[in-house]
Amino acid sequence: PVVLIAGGIGITPLLSMLGGCLGEQPGRDVHLYYGVRNSDVHAFKAQLEQWARQHPQFHLHGVYSHALAGDVHGQDYQHAGHVDAALLRRTLPHGRHTFYLCGPASLMQSLVPALAAWGVPQQDIHHEAFGPASVRAAQAEPAMAQGTALPALEVRFDTSGRTLPWHARDSSLLDFAERHGVSVASGCRSGSCGTCETRLLAGSVRYASAPEHDVAPGHCLLCVGTPAGNLVLAA
Repeated sequence: PVVLIAGGIGITPLLSMLGGCLGEQPGRDVHLYYGVRNSDVHAFKAQLEQWARQHPQFHLHGVYSHALAGDVHGQDYQHAGHVDAALLRRTLPHGRHTFYLCGPASLMQSLVPALAAWGVPQQDIHHEAFGPASVRAAQAEPAMAQGTALPALEVRFDTSGRTLPWHARDSSLLDFAERHGVSVASGCRSGSCGTCETRLLAGSVRYASAPEHDVAPGHCLLCVGTPAGNLVLAA
C-alpha cells in the first residue's frame, strides 16, 4: 500500500503519482492525505472526489486546518486540524506502507522525523520539500547536564492580547499561532509569498535558512521563523 501526503501545492506531483497508481496498479491500495486551510484553496477537489468514487482502493483524506462556515465535514473534508503522525496512526490500517510526501517546511520538518520515530523504515519514506525547507531524520535528544534547563520564552500577540509560552514542538511561529487559535494570514508556508509578514514590536526572529521573500525592516515571516528570545508581534 502507498500513502501519499501533500500540503498545499505539494499536491501537484502527487496527483500524477496517484493517477499512475490508479491507472497502472489497480490492485494497489492508495491513501492520500491532503492538508489545506479550507475549500477555498483545495486544489483538484473535484478530480480527487471523482477518483475516490470510481476507485474503491483509493482512500481520500482531506484535512482542513481552518474550515469555512460552509465546509461540510465528511463531505468537503474528512479530518480537522493538520496531517500528523497521530492522524496516520489512527486512520491507516495496520501493516507496512510506502510513504511519499511533498509540502512546505512546516509539514516536512514535523512529519518526516515523526514517521521515522514511529518505526517506518527509512527506505519506505520518500520526500521532497518546496521552498527553503530542510528535513532532518529523527535523532535521539542529547542529554542535558544535571541542573540545567532550556530558557523559557514568551511570545506576545499584541493585537490579540495574548502572551503564550513558546514550545519547541512548533516548527514555526505560524504553527504556534494556529495551534493557539491566533488568527494570522498565511499563504505558501515556505517563506516565499510574504502573506504572513508581521511587524515585530520587540525581540527578534531566526530563520533556519534565508526566506525567499524580501522581508521589510522591523517585520518577520511567521511561516519559517522561530523566536530568538521573547517576542512581541503585531498580530
